[in-house]
Amino acid sequence: MTVHKRVPFVTFLTRVRDESVQGPNPYRWEEKTSDDYFAGKRVILFSLPGAFTPTCSTYQLPKFEDLYDEFEKEGIDAIYCLSVNDAFVMNAWGKSLGLQKVRLISDGSGEFTRKMGMLVAKDNLGFGMRSWRYAALINNGVVEQWFEEDGFSDNCEADPYGVSSPQNVLETLRAGA
Repeated sequence: MTVHKRVPFVTFLTRVRDESVQGPNPYRWEEKTSDDYFAGKRVILFSLPGAFTPTCSTYQLPKFEDLYDEFEKEGIDAIYCLSVNDAFVMNAWGKSLGLQKVRLISDGSGEFTRKMGMLVAKDNLGFGMRSWRYAALINNGVVEQWFEEDGFSDNCEADPYGVSSPQNVLETLRAGA
């Protein structure tokens, strides 16, 4: 993905809490589109290989949550974490981390990730197709800044992390680059 390009339009299938749903799992399906997430807002989107994985769960997502208020001070309306995982996994992951501010986007089929040009095979880890790690500053659906980890490739032996870290993204925003 390059700067000044519009993010792809896709429909995401989400699970939302609904107390009118009977039983132990009070959630219903709800469709959300790219416009629901990106239109009319200045947001940070970061994507990672998978929910519950070490770097994603220990460093990247928790630190975006911790720094959320600092991003708001820089004019960011929302922070979204996207992964090629289903909505059930993403909801469980968010709950396990106690997320309050960062919103999770499930790209279960990988359609958005593929259209962003970031879908890679991770068969060497038993994951199948997943997202390469990146972050983006998106303003009204258009990519303003792009933070992609080095080494983009299928079955990469390493898990690079640094360029898309919340600390780096925030520092870049503060520098006004």
